[in-house]
Formats: sequence, C-alpha cells, structure tokens
Amino acid sequence: MESSKSQASPAAGNQGVPSWLGPVLCGLIIAIFYFVVPGFGNGGHRSPLYWLESTWNKETDYEHGYLVPVIMIGLIAWQWKNLRRLAAVSSSNMWGLPILFLGIALFVAGHRCGQARLSVGGLPMILWGSTLYLWGWQVARLTFFPLFFLWLAIPVPEFQQATTKLQIMATKLAQWGSNLFGVKTVVQGTQIFSANDRWAPLKIDEGCGGIRSLMALIMISSVWAYIAKVSLWKKALLCLAAFPLAILGNMMRLTSIFVIAEYGDPEFAANTWHDWSGLVIFYPISLVLLMIVHSALEQGVPWRRPRKKQVRTVVVQKAEAN
Repeated sequence: MESSKSQASPAAGNQGVPSWLGPVLCGLIIAIFYFVVPGFGNGGHRSPLYWLESTWNKETDYEHGYLVPVIMIGLIAWQWKNLRRLAAVSSSNMWGLPILFLGIALFVAGHRCGQARLSVGGLPMILWGSTLYLWGWQVARLTFFPLFFLWLAIPVPEFQQATTKLQIMATKLAQWGSNLFGVKTVVQGTQIFSANDRWAPLKIDEGCGGIRSLMALIMISSVWAYIAKVSLWKKALLCLAAFPLAILGNMMRLTSIFVIAEYGDPEFAANTWHDWSGLVIFYPISLVLLMIVHSALEQGVPWRRPRKKQVRTVVVQKAEAN
C-alpha cells in the first residue's frame, strides 16, 4: 500500500498549470487593450478596434474591412489541424520577443499620439510575435499571412490620392476602350460626353475609378497566392498581378457601360447595368485572368490532381531449350 501511494503522489504533482492557460491569459490582456482601453478617435473615447470598425464605410472606400476578420479566421481554421500537430512538437523561439515588443511599442506610440492606425498596425506583430515565442517557427510560418492580413483593413492617408489618380486613369482607358467599339466620346475631367449627344454625360466617380475593385482583387489574389502550392516568388507575382488585372477589368466594365448606352438603352446602362456590371463583368474577367496567370506560373491547370500512374509488370519467360 505504501509503495502505491508513493508512486501516485509524483503524478499528482506533475499536473500543475494547464498548458493552455498562459496563451488564454495573454489573449485576454490583448483583447482588453484593443477592445476596451480608450484614447483614440474623435474625443479620445474609442478603443483601437472600435475606431477601426468606424472607418469601414463608403467615405473611406474601406467597406471591405468587414470581410478581413472573417477571412483571417477562415484561413486559421483551414490550417487548424496542421497548427495543432506542429504546436505539439514545436519549441519556443526567443526571436518572437523583439517582434512582440515592437508591436507593443507601436501600440504605446499610437496611444500617446492619438494615432489609432499605429496601434492597430501593431496588433499583428503582437499576435505573431507571441505565436513565434510560444510555439516556434513552424507554427508562426503558417499564421504569418492570416495575422498580417489585417493590414488590408487599416485605412492609410494616401488612399484618397490614389483614388484620384485611378479616376483619371479609368476615364482615359474607358474612352480608349469605347473608341474600339466605335463609340465617339469627349472627355472633360472625369466626365465622358457622347460626341453625338445620344446619352447624358457620365461621370467616373471615386467608386467607378476602380479603387474598391482594386482592394477587392488584392484581397482575392493574396488569399489565392497563400493557398496556391507554388514557390514564394510566384506567390508574390500572383499578388502583384492584382494591380494590372484590376485596372484591365475595370476598363472593360466601364467600356461596356458606354457601349450599351450608345447602341442600347442609355438609362439602363447608367443605372441597372452600372450597378450590376461589377458582378457580371469585372469579377468574372478578373478571376479568369488571375487563373491564367496562375496557370502560366504553374505551367499547368492549377490545383489539378495528378493522374495516378499505372505501373504494369511485364513478366518475360525464357523459352526452354529443346
């Protein structure tokens, strides 16, 4: 009886604190600072993430921000089995601490300066640095893209300047594309007039300039590149392909509006077709072009399962000598 008690006591002493308690407590602390602590926005009464959510509107052209957290969670859930498997055999990496401290420094600097985008920009560094420190490089490698994907939801000051340049570019490309179909137009600023007054002038506003389409295609191409089983430099090319493909797709969409206005119903083109041409023209064309780029980089049909090779065994029997 004494021997059994002596063997049971060490086992009870080794139970200790659950391994998940530390990460959960760290997550709660981070959540408090980003969801509760005020000091940002107008009057300084908003938390960093509350300020971020308030910027996802039509005025900033960042309505896509609501999709970013959903995509982040989806990508992590997609890798969940691999993450659990690697976390069970991985070890801590001290290089995560400098990245963690850099994210904390950005939060403090943003709080002191009243710049919420600095504090929110430091959140992926805090999360990824903690992941690297707790579970090592293999786990951190899989979570790098999903965590830093949050940066696509943070408004930047130069965004409006890019919107103006895209408006001018879209206007010129739409006029050029319309001329290819025999539609004569006159451009004044960001307005396009019919040369023969067949339809009312149409203005290329901020949304039609392609900035929303560009941001949407950047998100799609980034996730596409993350899932694609290609080398790193090919993933980078897939992401960069979003810029010319978005411009080309938007030009085709605007051209279709002017062609329908010229040869069909101007009212239908300016209203119904204008509202639905993004889904009917832009996204299908852009996704097909992105598939073509991926096929060229992979030199074959993407994500196609290789055919199973059938190995035939040929038995050669030697003829017996007579």
